Amino acid sequence: MTIPNMSLSNMNVPLLAIVDITLDNAQQFLIDESFNRPVVVDFWADWCGPCKNLMPVLEKLANEYAGAFLLAKVNADDQQMIASQFGVRSLPTVMVMQDGQPIDGFTGALPEMQVRELLAKYLPKAWEAPLDQAQALMAAENFADALPLLREAHEASQQLASIALLMAQCHVALNRIDNAEAILSTIKMTDQDAYYEQLTAQIALKKQAAKTPELAALENAYAEAPQDLTLRYQLALQYQQESLYRPALEHLLDIIRVERNFAEGEARKTFTAIIAVLGKADPLAIEFQRKLFTLLY
Repeated sequence: MTIPNMSLSNMNVPLLAIVDITLDNAQQFLIDESFNRPVVVDFWADWCGPCKNLMPVLEKLANEYAGAFLLAKVNADDQQMIASQFGVRSLPTVMVMQDGQPIDGFTGALPEMQVRELLAKYLPKAWEAPLDQAQALMAAENFADALPLLREAHEASQQLASIALLMAQCHVALNRIDNAEAILSTIKMTDQDAYYEQLTAQIALKKQAAKTPELAALENAYAEAPQDLTLRYQLALQYQQESLYRPALEHLLDIIRVERNFAEGEARKTFTAIIAVLGKADPLAIEFQRKLFTLLY
């Protein structure tokens, strides 16, 4: 579709939420902008009662989505040439423009829920932006900063398995094997694809590699003297050094349970340091913070 005598030179267009269409800006906002994001075109008139009911709904959604789509308002009386070009025969008429073409729309004043349902087909999901940011960080091997964004996307997407697998990958990269295993245990069998199998294999290899001679010796010594708190503390420190945070925290919590001020508070300091390394938003950190709080208070 072309609109005669409306071409504008290419320029950077501010990310507006709502714009009134005239002959001067029609090419820019109705056609060109639709290659960047969906453009919702609302044809209306002052005398049209249903138009006055629909417009506040569209304006509300445009402001709510904050530029995810552009609401282009066309006064069909003032801009008869544009209305004719788009074949408008009744008001209100709403069209969704994408890549220079109308791809959907409706006539009449629909309820807000139906308008939302129509827009949802063409607008990015709320979780796509943090997911994109997280994947960029993962590509740069910044797994620690990617994790909070993945958690946000995971919750907003109603816990998509594909995002959970990315979270597990970050934990594997950070040697947080327990967290990775916990996430993989939530993946349904129907979602256990080649990526899942790859992560499972990586975890198995890391667990095997983590069994250093020092760790094996301490585990054997602890098995023979489970009441020795000093030995148990050394084992917790070794687990921490190997990034095996769950067993480290479990041993430290048990030590604090038996002797709250063990080694002049060193067990509790180490416990707190591991929580800080994990980050307060980390599920493992949240779990053990609660356990410590329950134990102490």
